[in-house]
Amino acid sequence: MSERALEAARESGLIAADAPLLVMVSGGGDSVCLLDVALRLGARASALHVNYELREGSGEDERFVRELCDALGMPLRVERVELGEGGNLQERARDARYALAERLAEADYAAGHTASDQAETVLYRLAVSPGSRALHGMEPRRGRLVRPLLGATRDEVRGYLRGRGLAWREDPSNADRRFARARVRHDVLDALRQLSPSAELTIARTAAQLRDEAALLDTLAGEALDELGGGPAISLADLRGKPLAVRRLVLRRLAGDRPVPDEILDLDDRGTKSLDLGDGLRAVAEYGTLRFTRARETEPPAPVALPVPGRARFGDWEVEALPGGPGEVIVAGLGGGTLRVRSWRDGDRLRPVGLGGTKSLQDLFTDRKVPRALRRGLPVVEAEGQIVWVAGLAVAERFAAAEDDPDAVGLSARLVAR
Repeated sequence: MSERALEAARESGLIAADAPLLVMVSGGGDSVCLLDVALRLGARASALHVNYELREGSGEDERFVRELCDALGMPLRVERVELGEGGNLQERARDARYALAERLAEADYAAGHTASDQAETVLYRLAVSPGSRALHGMEPRRGRLVRPLLGATRDEVRGYLRGRGLAWREDPSNADRRFARARVRHDVLDALRQLSPSAELTIARTAAQLRDEAALLDTLAGEALDELGGGPAISLADLRGKPLAVRRLVLRRLAGDRPVPDEILDLDDRGTKSLDLGDGLRAVAEYGTLRFTRARETEPPAPVALPVPGRARFGDWEVEALPGGPGEVIVAGLGGGTLRVRSWRDGDRLRPVGLGGTKSLQDLFTDRKVPRALRRGLPVVEAEGQIVWVAGLAVAERFAAAEDDPDAVGLSARLVAR
């Protein structure tokens, strides 16, 4: 009897003895195997079966699962779901099933995906999704969803079931070449098995290694993005100084976790240039600063009060004032009242520290090469109608103070949403 499925589940560490686990059971071989393995490993397992009533055999599938769970003494929850119109049918069914499991599970919930499913997923995504993440496949854990059988192939699961004397149901859609997954399974993967009988495991293990390496790269990309100021706009020159793989991941983060072409790095540092990335997303290089945008400049945030001490949320920023405390800038002479945070207005002027004269914020933004689309969102802190600080740019000379000033207040601003 093949015990590889049991060994793979044990090695995954995703099934804990005496811990609750909701197993999604369709009646197919993979989910029946997972249910039996969960019981053998001592989990307090229960089952969820979702009947979409989309095909003639759905009633027989439900009866099979009910009888199986009765025989195993397994608590079972059966749900009937009507799927809406539009989109990929299999994706909508999966999303509905996961949403139910997320709502009903006491703790983790498990799917019976195998190494064969992993190989099919990687091959399918490689064909239709640009970028290296297509090669990462399915994660063993995603939130509370776990996949304990990713280390065993579909054939090993079937060997386990036969050895245990367990029956299962076959879903005819798995052989229906109208579905992309079936074409990958029976055309592409069968051809690869002729090259190597262990093709599925090789692909699945490679995906696992790439996920581990990607986790390290993601950490490096996060550190690099912090060094570049955290966004939403970064210096192209500074970005070009990073390793290529890190550059790509930084750009992906700024673009909302979607792959972007390397041509972005070729955007000119002079003037304003843009690159259309599709789906309404554009990369804009302005004065050597890169940002991503989907729409025209939005309305500026409404003004907010900033107590001293205290914090205030202004658009995507959090501004903090701490008497005598640390801060990006130290100011004094605020009058002891509540400060106000607002956006830049046409005609705003201040006398920056060390300039020796007044300057309009418009000119200050131009000198500091602040992209136009970001200007209205920058916090402008004022006291009694006078500009004290423009976050990240300038402190008004009349409010500048030393740290040992008894009336000193530390002001800071940080992005909390991107």
